[in-house]
Amino acid sequence: MVRSDAELSVRSLDVDTWPAFAELVEANNGVWGGCWCVGFHVKLGKDRTAAQNRSEKEERVREGRTHAALVFADDRCVGWCQFGSPDELPQIKSRRLYEKGLTTLPDWRITCFFTGKGLRGRGVANAALGGALAEIARLGGGTVEGYPEETDDRKVSGSFLHTGPMAAFENHGFTRTRPIAPHRWVVTRTVAAA
Repeated sequence: MVRSDAELSVRSLDVDTWPAFAELVEANNGVWGGCWCVGFHVKLGKDRTAAQNRSEKEERVREGRTHAALVFADDRCVGWCQFGSPDELPQIKSRRLYEKGLTTLPDWRITCFFTGKGLRGRGVANAALGGALAEIARLGGGTVEGYPEETDDRKVSGSFLHTGPMAAFENHGFTRTRPIAPHRWVVTRTVAAA
């Protein structure tokens, strides 16, 4: 159990933090039934297993082909925000509407968030997004896109917020660019290199 007063810190997903990331994923049924946070890397189909997704994610971590800001409470990973280039994360939701309004690809995409069971509402997504933006700045900055869900004061299941809550993006200076679903937007921000 994570203490409610535990201070949050952010670390990058890499070979050293992989065990903590894997522990959180395993404790949450592989994340949405076995995605292992590869759903924006590759097209998921019924023929892919959770074991394949886990193996693929771990291989990408070892090769430095995946990025995430992991949020820790003490020494336990409690959530994350995944980000990467469009080449690294080519699979996005609402693709048809996204491409219809596309003029230029961003340098970076922020594609998904996850917060462990019982930990929502404690600032994990906000900390993860801040950590992702800091890492993007360290990696050279550029145009960053996200695809958050607007809650419009409606109750929304956490599974629908996997692309992030609009409030977190707006708190970090993102601007709504265009809608791509009834409650999902493309938001953008430029991040200066650190």
